[in-house]
Amino acid sequence: MTLTLYSYWRSTTSVRVRAALNLKGLAYQIRSINLIQGDHLLPEYSSINPNKGVPSLVLKDGRILTQSMAILRYLDELEPDPPLLPNDPVERAQVEAAAHVLALDVHPVNNLRVGQYLKSIGHSQDDVIVWMRHWMSEGFDAFQTMIRLDTRFAFGETPGLADLCLVAQLYNGRRWGVDLTPFARLADIDAAAQEIEAIAKAMPDAQPDATV
Repeated sequence: MTLTLYSYWRSTTSVRVRAALNLKGLAYQIRSINLIQGDHLLPEYSSINPNKGVPSLVLKDGRILTQSMAILRYLDELEPDPPLLPNDPVERAQVEAAAHVLALDVHPVNNLRVGQYLKSIGHSQDDVIVWMRHWMSEGFDAFQTMIRLDTRFAFGETPGLADLCLVAQLYNGRRWGVDLTPFARLADIDAAAQEIEAIAKAMPDAQPDATV
């Protein structure tokens, strides 16, 4: 029995986990949860993930993990090579802090249900776009000041936790038309990451459930 990942092709949180699974060479099957069609709200899925989000990872013994950052920590302990986090406690905290800027500060205010709620209380699509661009730009600016300048990736020569959060959020930034001109360092990291097959295969457009 392999791992089962409940995923949506365009979900940035799902991108992170797909990339980690691929990098670590772990076999898994994907079950698509279409957020646009409301699959996540169906009782059969909310029984798997009470928060009605993706991703959810069903382990070989049937136990279920939710929340992408918790899943990533589990995967790093399950299969330490290649590592997503350094061993040094200070360096590890620095990597996690940068990753959390995107995963815990930007993503929660920029996901699908936030945009839907903003429109439900009277905001226009243009308002939603301005909102999305603002918070992503703020996050990218902070992230760029927190990472190293002398490495191929955010904190080293191989991709780690911060990089997986970045490539996912940059995809979202381009989708929403964020001006990425001030973030050349981040674009360079993303370009390097896309050269790695395991990450390229995790990106939204490479997924079997991808739609226009």
